[in-house]
Amino acid sequence: MEVYLDHAATTWCYESVRDMVIKTMMEDYGNPSSMHRKGVVAEAYVKKARGAVARQLKVQDKEILFTSGGTESNNLALMGAAWANRRQGRRILYSAMEHAAVKEPMKRLEEQGFETVEIPVDGQGVVSLAALEGALTPETILVSVMHVNNEVGSVQPIEEIGTLVHEKVPGALFHVDAIQALGKYHIYPGRMGIDLLCASGHKIHGPKGVGFLYIRGQTKVQPQILGGGQQDGMRSGTDNVPGIAGLGAAVEEVYRDLDKKVAHMYQIKGLLTDGLKGLDGEKAVIHGMPVLQGAPHIVNVSFPGIRSEVMLHALEDRGIYVSAGSACSTHKRQKNSPLDAMGVDKGQRESAVRFSFCEETTEEEIRYCLQALKELIPILKKYARR
Repeated sequence: MEVYLDHAATTWCYESVRDMVIKTMMEDYGNPSSMHRKGVVAEAYVKKARGAVARQLKVQDKEILFTSGGTESNNLALMGAAWANRRQGRRILYSAMEHAAVKEPMKRLEEQGFETVEIPVDGQGVVSLAALEGALTPETILVSVMHVNNEVGSVQPIEEIGTLVHEKVPGALFHVDAIQALGKYHIYPGRMGIDLLCASGHKIHGPKGVGFLYIRGQTKVQPQILGGGQQDGMRSGTDNVPGIAGLGAAVEEVYRDLDKKVAHMYQIKGLLTDGLKGLDGEKAVIHGMPVLQGAPHIVNVSFPGIRSEVMLHALEDRGIYVSAGSACSTHKRQKNSPLDAMGVDKGQRESAVRFSFCEETTEEEIRYCLQALKELIPILKKYARR
């Protein structure tokens, strides 16, 4: 039996997405910048996808910019906004739970003369609003807080943070990495006080290599890729029509009956967490927020005494695919991981495994996984003691 429980790393494509990608690669393959009929047809796919994303977020079509994925979106939002607004100030705040696609740009901005300040989180991975408020100064131009953490599933109070930022420093921009939140929550940037929002296609059963950046109204962002001036000069380069069209199709499908899908994922999550707690004689440590407060699709658990890589490969031998952390840092262990920011001790960090699922994950798959864990844990612990 094959059980894929690594959907926070990537997802399979919906059939509708697959069909859309094939059609725009094999039939309607024109360059959307071309003036002839093939180009006009290709451009229509891009416009349709932009409209699908904008409608779901309840924003204007022109506020959606397509990119190569979440990393580019985050880089463009942070680097572009920082440099476009540097005359207003050079202070930037970000949460300790951020992905490398945010933390690495912060390091670069620090090298370029900006002041970056990391905001701490509590033991559940939730940003300290008191610390954030205390760090906001008139020189603050940008605040970055991810909606859902990719490793532990902690959910931040985004609307509350947006209100706090704009009330205390009206000129500051609020950036949200929503890569793990899109398709799991209804996200409305206007209502939530979000100025910049990033998302990625392959986390919602869309294609890899495509994402988008929402840029509110007249928000100033300096382009980072220069060339032919596509997308109103904000992101030059020939539009990835198959990817963009596939992303639009994925957004439409993932939000169809969303509440029902989320309820199923919470049911699956509860089954897994209850089973983990009931493993005979074992003390599995589940990290993050309580089941119904955290994200519906992520469970992070430590099996003390068993290194995460060992558990990952042992489960893989049973046909079960999980993660030992963020897929983007699997081959480069992060020293300042979300678990570290939450105060989790070294032993638990080194034994942490992430299970993540989607709306089609079944109870049978979870029970199979729990049975495998029940059989493997005693063996792996005995081996570790040697």
